Amino acid sequence: MADKRRCKWTADDPLLISYHDREWGRPIGTDAGHLERMALEIFQCGLSWRIVLVKRPALREAFEGFALERVASMTARDVERLMKNPAIIRNRAKIKATISNARQFIEFAEQAGTYRKWFGALAAATPRDRQAIFDAFREHFAFMGPETTKCYLMGVGKIRPAHDRGCFAKLP
Repeated sequence: MADKRRCKWTADDPLLISYHDREWGRPIGTDAGHLERMALEIFQCGLSWRIVLVKRPALREAFEGFALERVASMTARDVERLMKNPAIIRNRAKIKATISNARQFIEFAEQAGTYRKWFGALAAATPRDRQAIFDAFREHFAFMGPETTKCYLMGVGKIRPAHDRGCFAKLP
């Protein structure tokens, strides 16, 4: 891995390098995977991406693998339980946003068959297309402001990730 030039944010950290090389900018194949990635972007707000990746296994466990129905059915009691879990990022607004967003994923899945189908139908080729996505995310999802939405869209390959010049993964 050391022979490749990467984005500076990887900082020669094996965890960040693995995420950069194997996940960042690549499409996600499941609705649960999309919910997880959106939740990770939400939990990252105000923190380093490394902290989120370190906490990722505990977040997966706490949110039951990000299974839409399981997360969507979480209650105020679950929020309180999660707030006491030292293994995760304990932020009430972010926990509630993840639960709310799971419910929204289900609504879109009911309309389109799956969240991925709904998401896949969103055009992102032009600045106007991207603005429409940003507006839709702000309207329908909790905690998805412009920067978080941009990071999510780059992370799942909907828009081109902003690789550093010279990074082996940068597209021409």
